[in-house]
Amino acid sequence: MKRQHPLSSFLFCPRCGEAGLEHVHERAIHCTHCDLTYFHNVASSVACFVLDKDGQILTVRRGREPAKGTLDLPGGFVDPEEGVEEAVRRELLEETGLRVQSMRYAFSIPNIYPYSGIDVYTADTFWVVRVESFEGAVAQDDAEGLVICSPEELRAEDFGLVSIRASIERLLADRSVLDD
Repeated sequence: MKRQHPLSSFLFCPRCGEAGLEHVHERAIHCTHCDLTYFHNVASSVACFVLDKDGQILTVRRGREPAKGTLDLPGGFVDPEEGVEEAVRRELLEETGLRVQSMRYAFSIPNIYPYSGIDVYTADTFWVVRVESFEGAVAQDDAEGLVICSPEELRAEDFGLVSIRASIERLLADRSVLDD
């Protein structure tokens, strides 16, 4: 399937509303009427390798498209005026009811996230999050279920989103990602 860049659907200037936008390059459009050059930058997201004190890992089963029914890591988009660390805490609480005990940045992966017919270009950041236990955890928000296992039991093919699958492959190739 040929990808359509999100800017290709812009017909009118987002500032003045006039038609006749010029596509400057892959990331920007320019309005000749009000001289706006609008850059379409990536969205930030967070995904969490959530571990309890015994080293078990918590994953969620997706309750919505894309990739509904597949495994995922707790996480989501960073909200406007929110730092990525705040997003880690918020997303984990929203999806599982758990509170972060400690967190550490692990790595990032560029991604294209298909959402409602639009490709959202993202910078997915991955975090190692520690919680005391999974007691009281419950699937909430867009998580339809929780799956707890050892890191050795993870299988990349069970994860439906491209960057999440890539992160699991990276983790399986180098388990030191989870080390403190």
